[in-house]
Amino acid sequence: MTQTLTREATWVQICTLNDIVLHAGVAAKVNGKQIAIFRVEENLLYAISNFDPFTRANVLSRGIIGTRGDVYKVASPLLKHSFNLQTGEYLDDPSVTIPTYEVRVEDGKVWVRA
Repeated sequence: MTQTLTREATWVQICTLNDIVLHAGVAAKVNGKQIAIFRVEENLLYAISNFDPFTRANVLSRGIIGTRGDVYKVASPLLKHSFNLQTGEYLDDPSVTIPTYEVRVEDGKVWVRA
């Protein structure tokens, strides 16, 4: 199910909120890109690229969610590089970033803006 907002912005339904376990992530392929969606609190989600630039593998959805200070992060399951879930910045070198995506929950369904 896809809801088109404008020519540039399309919201794509990914799954239901209950499909994402609290403190875990899922991966979805949207317009040819792998996106990782994380549920860090009951109703707080983040969406980032699933691609780890250090290992060149689509693995971030299986990473370890945590915090550094007051920043939610995911650590890659391979080499443990940590990325800010809100900005996509690598926490040890902000010049390295991965794409982030808008995510929303509507009527119990998770949508990502692609």
